[in-house]
Amino acid sequence: MTSPLLTLPGAVPPPEGSPDPGVAWHHGDPLGEQRAAERDVAVVDRSHREVLAVPGEDRLSWLHTITSQHLLALGADEHTEALVLDIRGHVEHHAVVSHVHDTVWLDTDPGRARGLLAYLSSMVFWSKVAPRDATPELAVLSLLGPGTDRVIARAGELGGFARTMAGRSDLLVPRSELAGAWQRLVDAGATPAGTWAYEAIRVAALRPRLGVDTDERTIPHEVGWIGPAVHLDKGCYRGQETVARVSNLGRPPRRMVLLHLESPEALPTTGDPVRAGERVVGRVGTVTTHHELGPIALALLKRSVDSNTPLQAGNATASMDPNSIPPDTGEPPGRAALRRLRS
Repeated sequence: MTSPLLTLPGAVPPPEGSPDPGVAWHHGDPLGEQRAAERDVAVVDRSHREVLAVPGEDRLSWLHTITSQHLLALGADEHTEALVLDIRGHVEHHAVVSHVHDTVWLDTDPGRARGLLAYLSSMVFWSKVAPRDATPELAVLSLLGPGTDRVIARAGELGGFARTMAGRSDLLVPRSELAGAWQRLVDAGATPAGTWAYEAIRVAALRPRLGVDTDERTIPHEVGWIGPAVHLDKGCYRGQETVARVSNLGRPPRRMVLLHLESPEALPTTGDPVRAGERVVGRVGTVTTHHELGPIALALLKRSVDSNTPLQAGNATASMDPNSIPPDTGEPPGRAALRRLRS
């Protein structure tokens, strides 16, 4: 699906192999677009995201039992994130969850909705729910920056619904009215921006993206999804045993960190190995150029790698940002309990 906004004057399509096909990569000034997104307000076309709808009177209780998130008390017009894990606790699906108009809406990265819908459909059994693909119905526009509320007020009613979370405001507008909604937001003062700006800000904020910053072995603890997408005070969903074990008895084997890349002429690509000397210690996730930080990347590294270790990300010299390292909070409570029992 190619967005009609990609035909607007100045819209630059993404490079080949981009995880964001069919929408603008930038509108002529990618670094300036980032500055606008951090200092005022920018609007990003994310209509390539795919949307599922789950109506039905059992929608919350049913999704509560098959995802990682506590959804029983998700009120009307409330929003969160959720994961679907495999039996070993590896992340299979990630979705942003909105409870609006007596329906739970799940939006996912491009290419992910079909698999998620297949899983949901296989789990219906006797529950009163009717999951469907709603991608033809709604499209996502994202507003970034401190001026977001002003622009939304000026733009007026756009249809669909809005949500604010993780430093952005998403507008899920009728897909048939996407071009009109975009123009009203621009007329209200939003700077047109592309996915380059969105991704650079996301990387700098250490927010992971499924399938880019994760691999088939990723568990939620490694990428900071405990809390935002995983609720520890619930059980009885697939993969919950791993979540509980790692949370209570130990620390994850890897952690997601920010890398500063010192060889901009030879940037790595997603999936490239990260090496410490001759030893492979991780993998490269999202690679981008930030308007202040320069070339940066997210990476999954073995927990044992020290923050001062010289690294090679693909063919680029890299260093770990020490401020991006998740803090160790002392001995895990489960391990302390076992130690006391054995003493």
